[in-house]
Amino acid sequence: MNILILGATGFIGSAILQRLAAEGHHVTGLGRNPQRACRKWPAAEWVKADLSELSAAAWRPLIEDQDVIVNCAGALQDGPSDDLAATQERAMLALYEAAQAAGGRLIIQISARTDGAAANLPFLATKRRADEALAASALPFIILRPALVLGRNAHGGTALLRSLASFPGPSLPLVHAERPVETVSLDDVAASVSLAIGGGIPLHSDLDLAAERKLTLSELVGMHRAWLGLPPARIIPLPASVAMPVSLAADLAGRLGWRSPLRSTAMAVMSEGVVSTRLQPAGLSLADAAATLAGHPSGVQDLWFARLYLMKPVVIVTLALFWLLSGAIPLFDLNAAAMHFPPFLSASAATTLTIVTCLIDMLLGLAVLFRPFARKALAGMIAVSLAYLAGGTLLEPQLWLDPLGPLVKVLPSIVLTLVSLAILDER
Repeated sequence: MNILILGATGFIGSAILQRLAAEGHHVTGLGRNPQRACRKWPAAEWVKADLSELSAAAWRPLIEDQDVIVNCAGALQDGPSDDLAATQERAMLALYEAAQAAGGRLIIQISARTDGAAANLPFLATKRRADEALAASALPFIILRPALVLGRNAHGGTALLRSLASFPGPSLPLVHAERPVETVSLDDVAASVSLAIGGGIPLHSDLDLAAERKLTLSELVGMHRAWLGLPPARIIPLPASVAMPVSLAADLAGRLGWRSPLRSTAMAVMSEGVVSTRLQPAGLSLADAAATLAGHPSGVQDLWFARLYLMKPVVIVTLALFWLLSGAIPLFDLNAAAMHFPPFLSASAATTLTIVTCLIDMLLGLAVLFRPFARKALAGMIAVSLAYLAGGTLLEPQLWLDPLGPLVKVLPSIVLTLVSLAILDER
């Protein structure tokens, strides 16, 4: 069959793509960067498209040769590159209109439980309206609602789980520690989609995907800790109020383009746990968390990732503060700062150059906080640092021996910047 996958570069979408391609289907993925996607997943054909911009007319050429459309696209909250109303609702309504005009297409919707404490938040509200519109249409459809998805790779909530599990020390503070959490294997999600395409799931089904065994969050974290090869840790339950400032900071980071799993939407969902309320697909045995982890033994790269995951925002903020302060502090005493420039420069020229370099430092410190500009800002930090080292070495080489180490201290900041570039990618 010809199958179009929306969100094909994501955690769930890429696994479904690989499964369907291995089964011999002709798979097409939609993505914002098809060149990069093609390098990672060459088994599929790739088309460049932005869901938030697709009208019914724009959908027509994309689906005219497709037999099935699998929708794995989604985002947690609005941000610079995420518009929930546009991608999770309006784009889907336009897709349904185009599919009906084209004579109908089977649509398999990867959704979520859309009721509960977070039901009215945009993440679930837009999904719910899209699901309802699909169910009310004349199109053949199957809606699958996975619980917390565990797989070999990690993203979002599963990445956070691994990071929490790697928390150093004998104790592990945890919010919502006793909340129930149901899980499903990523392989089983892909198998369910394959089953649906093959006719093994009746049309117009709306099903949950969750293993029978239900765990608490603390048990799931402990299970991941053992998977990483770390000794058990005593769970210290924390009140939900402790998470509020963290969620506020994560929401602010979200507005700057960083997709943190600690944002308020995720915490609202977790406040009552992750539980299923609908029927499960017949004829499919779903692996529980223990079996899923056992089927994918961890390596040292998983431990590195887990430990670096929560360090990433700390590293970025540290770099931002370093550059902001390094630019702001000289402005309090411009004359003293300007004295470091060559004597052949006039006082006014030295002062102007000091102000310019301070503004460059502060601009880089601000720019790295914005996810769309972070990579360029980090590259700029390295370039400016090397320029400062070269200039300082030529003009005042004795600074290398200064007791306060003004030039020596630039070297670890360059290393920290290189580390940030190494861990910047989110998927």
